[in-house]
Amino acid sequence: MSDGPGRKPTVEDDEILAVFRNSSDPVLTATEIFEQLPLGRRGVLKRLRNLEERDILRSKEVGSGSRVWWYPGHTETSDRPSFRDSE
Repeated sequence: MSDGPGRKPTVEDDEILAVFRNSSDPVLTATEIFEQLPLGRRGVLKRLRNLEERDILRSKEVGSGSRVWWYPGHTETSDRPSFRDSE
């Protein structure tokens, strides 16, 4: 990935997305992602915003300054019952 001039990212996009794929939670906070990557907090936020701008990730503000992130390209349907299963 090349974001233009500057340092080359030390973490590939796929490594960030793997944090979402390996999580049992459907949404994650930047702190949860930060704790699993060798990037600084600001670096993680910058990368998350970049992935959102490219329509790879989505985010939503859930409180005063709190934001959650999710990866809509990754869905786990095999372990989740469908609504039709409960009818």
